[in-house]
Amino acid sequence: MSPIDIEASTIPGRIVRYDSRINSIVPANAKLEKLADGFLWVEGPVWNRKEKYLLFSDVKANKIYKWEARKGISTYLSPSGYTEDTPFNGIEPGSNGLTFDSQGRLVMCQHGNRRVARLENRENNAQIALAERYDNKRLNSPNDLVYKSNGDLYFTDPPYGLPTQRFDDPKKELPFSGVYRLSPDGKLTLLTDKIRSPNGIAFSPNEKILYISDSTSKKSTWLAYDVVSDGTLQNGRTFADGWTWERKRQGNPDGLKVDKAGNVYAAAPEAVFIFAPDGTLLGSIETAVRTSNLAWGEDGHSLFITANTAIYRIRLAATGERY
Repeated sequence: MSPIDIEASTIPGRIVRYDSRINSIVPANAKLEKLADGFLWVEGPVWNRKEKYLLFSDVKANKIYKWEARKGISTYLSPSGYTEDTPFNGIEPGSNGLTFDSQGRLVMCQHGNRRVARLENRENNAQIALAERYDNKRLNSPNDLVYKSNGDLYFTDPPYGLPTQRFDDPKKELPFSGVYRLSPDGKLTLLTDKIRSPNGIAFSPNEKILYISDSTSKKSTWLAYDVVSDGTLQNGRTFADGWTWERKRQGNPDGLKVDKAGNVYAAAPEAVFIFAPDGTLLGSIETAVRTSNLAWGEDGHSLFITANTAIYRIRLAATGERY
C-alpha cells in the first residue's frame, strides 16, 4: 500500500476520496446521519435482518440497546456483559462485539464475564457460556467475533475489559492475547497468540482471508491471514499500517466489515477507512471522534457506525457482506 498523508484535523461527515475507486462505493450525495447520541462508549453493532433492527453495546453502561427506524432507541438487554452480584471494579463491564448465529440467536463477547455467551431468553436474561477458558485458564475479555459459513466462530481476546490494569491486571490468567476458533462441537482452538491486541475481525467474501485489527498503541496495524482448509491461519502479514494515522488522530484500528466486492471497512482513528482488497486506502468517512465498530444493515447498502457516544448511518452504493 502506498503511503497516504492523512490530515490531522477531521470534519464530521466529510467524505475524503484518495482513489477514484471510492466513487463506486460512496456516492457523491452520501451523508453521514447521526441516529442517536448520549451513550458512554458504543460498540459491536449488529443488524437483525429478519426483524429489521440494530443492536449495539454500551460497554461502560453494561447494556445492549436496540434501534428501530420508527421507534428509535430502547434498552434490549441489561446487564449485557457482567452478570455477577459483586460490583465490577473496572470501567468496561458490558458486552462488546455482537453477532447472530445461524438460528438467529444473539451471541455476545462479554468483558465482565470474560467469555463468549449466547442469549437463550431475553425475558430473564438466561445465557449459555460458549467459551470461557483456554488451557483451563480464564479468557481475558473477548472483544469481537465472526461466524464462518460452516458454523465455526472466530473471536479475539485482548485484555481491554479486565478491571484495573489490562495487560498487567492481577486477574489476567493467560500470558497472551489470543485469536480463537470455536467449533460447533464446542472445541476451542488457539489460532495465534502473536498479536498483542487483537481486536476487530472479519472474513473476506470467499472466507480465504481473515482480517484482524491490532490496536496496540504505537504499533497499530490491520493484519491479514490466509485461512487454510482445516480452518487454521497461515501467512500473517500487514494489510495496512494504522500507526501512520494514529500519530495524528485519536483512536486505534478497531472493528472491521467487508463488502461483497472484498473492500474492507475499518473503524479507525476518527474515521472509517475503506481499503481495496490489495490494501490501498480508497477513502474515509470522517467522524472526528474515536470510532469503534460498524455493521451492514437494512437492504445491505446502509453502513451503521458506532463512534464514541453516538450511532451513525450512511447509505452507500456498495453492498455489505453478511448483513
